[in-house]
Amino acid sequence: MKYVLAPLAGFTDAPFRRLCTEGGADLTYTEMVSAAGLAHGSSPTRHLMETMPGEGPVSLQLFGATESDLAYATEFVNRTVEQSNRRTIVEINLNAGCPMKKVTREGAGAKLIEEPEKIYRLLKAMVGNTTLPVTLKTRLGPHPQRTNVFEIIDAAERAGAKGLVVHARYTSQMHGGPTHLDTLAEVVEHSHIPVTGNGSVVDAKTAAAMAATGVDAIMIGRASLSNPGIFNSLKSVEQSNNRTIEQFRRHLAYLLEFRDQLAAKYPNDHIPSPDAFASVKMHVHLFRYFNGRPGAAELRKRLNTVRTLDEIDEIVSSCIYLL
Repeated sequence: MKYVLAPLAGFTDAPFRRLCTEGGADLTYTEMVSAAGLAHGSSPTRHLMETMPGEGPVSLQLFGATESDLAYATEFVNRTVEQSNRRTIVEINLNAGCPMKKVTREGAGAKLIEEPEKIYRLLKAMVGNTTLPVTLKTRLGPHPQRTNVFEIIDAAERAGAKGLVVHARYTSQMHGGPTHLDTLAEVVEHSHIPVTGNGSVVDAKTAAAMAATGVDAIMIGRASLSNPGIFNSLKSVEQSNNRTIEQFRRHLAYLLEFRDQLAAKYPNDHIPSPDAFASVKMHVHLFRYFNGRPGAAELRKRLNTVRTLDEIDEIVSSCIYLL
């Protein structure tokens, strides 16, 4: 079974994807990249496309609501990949599953689930502007009274999509509630292209339940945040403890390397200082490595106040029990 890192806004940047690649992920996803942002030349949006040495393969995920924006964005990604010395990005994915209001109010993400024919048109525009495989990430339907994933599959196949990621929940469920694995099994049987299953896989038991549906791959999201080595763990590959100072320091080193890469490539953009760059990620991500450890709450409180790399090093180095 292949295991895939899910796209997680604010988390699946290049340093974290690199850690997950090292931890056994067969494919990783970028954070959602706005097609409109690329079409309007947004530098922060372009930063989300950046990859770094040591990671890959990567699926670049776009979100958008118009054919023109997605056609432009797809062509831009394709051109960027062709000009790159590193062919890390191997496919382009359309998000038709994110239920967050800031995405759906633009007519993108899970809002598209309500219009399978619009998904067809958007995918068709993407397929026509790249030599890379185009895939789709979606859900079972808007709500349990309307399971239209089969219409979406048919639309995707007609448009030329080469694969599907199906979150086994409805839009109305957001990210909670039960996953509907029985319906996912029907999706696999119905589809003529590979299906990746997504939804609350956190350990070997839940992975086995997902695998029993017949999916070609399993996507993991939140469970990877404190354990980037979960992919090898599920493959029963020997994996050292990832929730350690060593894991933390490696992630921090990758963050700083990536920050320098951005600063060199985009000299006219505002790139935060190393202290600021690391501190921001500390507040939203790095403290998760210590979840469940003795004194983790106090450590998190201290780390949330850091402003410099020296402060980070001093606090973490004092936690002998994490060695």
